Amino acid sequence: MTNVTSQTNSLNQASDATLQALHSSQNAVVLLSGGLDSVTCLYWAKARYAAVTAVSFNYGQRHNSELVAAKAIAEKAEVNHRIIDIDIAQLGGSSLTDHSMIVPDGDTDKFPNKKRDEIDNDTIPNTYVPARNTIFLSYALAVAEVADANHIVIGVSSVDYSGYPDCRPEYIAAFERMANLATKAGVTGHHLSIQTPLQQLSKAQTIELGLSLGVDYGQTISCYQADADGRACGVCDSCALRRQGFAQAGVADPTHYQAQYQRPN
Repeated sequence: MTNVTSQTNSLNQASDATLQALHSSQNAVVLLSGGLDSVTCLYWAKARYAAVTAVSFNYGQRHNSELVAAKAIAEKAEVNHRIIDIDIAQLGGSSLTDHSMIVPDGDTDKFPNKKRDEIDNDTIPNTYVPARNTIFLSYALAVAEVADANHIVIGVSSVDYSGYPDCRPEYIAAFERMANLATKAGVTGHHLSIQTPLQQLSKAQTIELGLSLGVDYGQTISCYQADADGRACGVCDSCALRRQGFAQAGVADPTHYQAQYQRPN
């Protein structure tokens, strides 16, 4: 049994080494919002792929501070960066694009966790932007074809998250299948994969991963209602999850908060 186990481990290590060598010769497209998760993904991709193109979207979101951050982060990381203009705001249906709607305060006790398999519509906050990940991934798919990239990297997680249905692994798997059916690259043998390195990581684990890769989280902006200077509100879903992550990781929170927000002791 020991010999069999040893041989299996050796085969697995050889397979991993082969895959790593293959990835190091391939290109990737990373969805970059400027927030904690997407920047972790950017650095994760840089460590694995030959060339990385970061893609951000000016989609009518409540503020553009995250785009300013994304641009600065991409420059520091020395990757090609494309900002694509699309107008999701005209569709409405989300407090992130409709200023007449109120962004709810975050309550981490109510967030779904990795043991939850079903999505309850009553738990999905109004910060959900209808079909946003599908729209973003579709644009990233087009960029991947143009950039001759085999991989699209997105920072979704089904552990510490707000319950958005387009963050679940079954959705990502379905999109990948579609991508390989609907593109010239896919049908001519140029397989496209959707990489989700944070899918099973908590926010604390994501932060630990990013720090090991050299991410400066003080540059990132996660807040749904950051001000013009990029300072966070401290109370929205995204701020609550981010703050909880740094606390659980035992790392000082580098977030720049608005003056009226009182940091917890």
